[in-house]
Amino acid sequence: MFRFSYFTGPTSAALVLLCATSATADEDWRATYNLYGTAGVIDTPSALAVKEGEIGATVSLFSDQQRGTFTFQLLPRLSGSFRYSFLDTYDRSFDVQYQLADEGNIRPAIAIGLRDFIGTGRFSSEYIVATKTLGSNVRVSGGLGWGRLGGVGGFTNPLGFIDERFETRPDDSVETGGTVLAGQFFRGDAAFFGGVEWRVNDDWTVLAEYSSDAYEREIELAGFERNSPLNFGVTWTPREGRQYGAYYLYGSEVGVLASFQIDPTTRSVPSGLDTAPIPVAVRGQNVVAAASWDTTQQETRGVDALGQGLALDGFRLIGAEVNGTTMRVRYENTTYRAEAQGLGRVSRILTQFAPKSVDTFVLEPTQNGIALSAVTIRRSDMEALENTAGASEQLLARTGFSDAAGPAPEFAFESAEPALLWGLYPYLEISAFDGDEPLQADLGVEASFQYEIQPNLLLAGTYRQRLVGNRGQTPNFADSDLPDVRRTALRYGADSGGGIENLFLSWYARPGQNLYSRVSAGYLERHFGGVSGEVLWKPVDSRLALGAEVNYTLLRDFDQGLGFRPACSDAACTTFLGDDYDVVTGHLSAYYDFENGFQAQVDVGRYLAGDWGATFSLDREFENGWKVGAFFTLTDIEFDDFGEGSFDKGIVIEIPTDWAIGTPTRDTVGTTLRSLERDGGSRLRVDGRLYDVVGDGHTPQLSESWGRFWR
Repeated sequence: MFRFSYFTGPTSAALVLLCATSATADEDWRATYNLYGTAGVIDTPSALAVKEGEIGATVSLFSDQQRGTFTFQLLPRLSGSFRYSFLDTYDRSFDVQYQLADEGNIRPAIAIGLRDFIGTGRFSSEYIVATKTLGSNVRVSGGLGWGRLGGVGGFTNPLGFIDERFETRPDDSVETGGTVLAGQFFRGDAAFFGGVEWRVNDDWTVLAEYSSDAYEREIELAGFERNSPLNFGVTWTPREGRQYGAYYLYGSEVGVLASFQIDPTTRSVPSGLDTAPIPVAVRGQNVVAAASWDTTQQETRGVDALGQGLALDGFRLIGAEVNGTTMRVRYENTTYRAEAQGLGRVSRILTQFAPKSVDTFVLEPTQNGIALSAVTIRRSDMEALENTAGASEQLLARTGFSDAAGPAPEFAFESAEPALLWGLYPYLEISAFDGDEPLQADLGVEASFQYEIQPNLLLAGTYRQRLVGNRGQTPNFADSDLPDVRRTALRYGADSGGGIENLFLSWYARPGQNLYSRVSAGYLERHFGGVSGEVLWKPVDSRLALGAEVNYTLLRDFDQGLGFRPACSDAACTTFLGDDYDVVTGHLSAYYDFENGFQAQVDVGRYLAGDWGATFSLDREFENGWKVGAFFTLTDIEFDDFGEGSFDKGIVIEIPTDWAIGTPTRDTVGTTLRSLERDGGSRLRVDGRLYDVVGDGHTPQLSESWGRFWR
């Protein structure tokens, strides 16, 4: 049985037009970002999907409400959003939308979505929406919403014919927030919403919509006036990746929006800033290559010349040797982000310096002193394919990949590079989402160094000194019975103005075929010192890797000096770890490298607060080095004991520096957006974990970035 209240205005017109039109979407007309920072009209959603991989950052303001949203188009049809908003308090929420069908000649685009499905539920709603383009400059959307989108003009849920329980929407939110509100999905009254977009020209679009959101919470808490269900607005897109909007909302309020989009599949600067690679030298022409390396003296001179040639292009030669018609070269790529690009450049350099009799190159890229793989390339293939169409695909099919466990080549190269590297840089550190101070920042100077005792034995450290900032000035210390392993993070360096970020020794090794190991000791991160050991099993051609890590840690003093401190003074902490804090943690890990840049990771074990559980992560890395991912951790700590947020979760973003500046470098800039950092589910942060070091040099990732071989 259905009970309709009313069905009028823009919604009815939109749905009639959806059935009558046969126009096709204009691919140049991008989706509009709405006040929620997702694809939509003004305050309601649309069924559009932006380009795969696009990242949108949107800020919107109206009445006493502010919203900041990060949206990522994870797949061609799937997008996810993280939102931080303020009304009477700061609130975090997550959205997801899946496009069931894209737009055709007659069929509209159709999407299903969940808004604020993890959180306090203040914006909680679900919807099904359709969008259709009329001609070349008009686009209409209409849909059916539940939750907040079922607040005005609602009628009995049509899903009630499946189960009567769909007709009632339970309140299954928890005080701490952060839980999946699955019991509310598509429950309760439903209502229609819709909107129209009219593209005046390439820069300007006029918008109108009918919203079914009652804004009950805003009316109660902030005196919001909802005098009409109609919203009107205009958007301005002066250039690609920018959108600005102004709106008249609900017959009473004025709102504004600014949205910025980034396409991580492209470069921010024009290509061509890389230095041109050395061309392939075809044997029989005038080349630098020695006639032979038949004697020890000739081989030593040849290795020295090769090492100097590689150094000019950003590589460090570890060693080389010739055995018959095969030349084996072990080197370190210190410049190019993609190991595939390093392989291509080293191969071309070898055509210049290798004896003419050599027809097979075995290249062994290394990082942190350990060989990652052995890549076999025929010199004759290099000579034949360099300037042919489809050269990358053809060469990849003829290239061999195997393990590189074993000693370095017989003839080592004494690098002229200094063993001590150091740098002095400015830094900006931002802390967000604190309950009292949502945005805190420090600006200062960072000094770092790395001393290579041996290629696989490194001493590294970082010192920071704050110049200006407010991090830690008014931290929000929520009560907790857990050991204080993360919740007072802002206090580190707050009084002293800086200190030792880390100071540690790391030793890397290859204990056997397909095996890698790491041992690190010292002040491993800002909060903890101790010892960390790790072993990784990772065959070169396998997408699966397995690892194990064990750590013994102590909490560092807040002044970031050389001292340590207890986890807390509260007697309740003894329930978890005893009177003093020193804890053994560890994890068993499984990694899987899917196609199209997706990488999954599962870590199972004990965390820093003594809790046991698992972390699930999914990252997507694009060919140009951008990485966006999400994770969540569930442990045996109850949600109430964990505190606000219920469990640890967040979004990871990593930006390659070469994408921004256009010149080759292996540096990256990254951040983690957490809904709120608490003590439960916290893991030690160690630089140089093995999978991050090893993965780029193995077949799955080399194959995906092989297009850079000839660059």
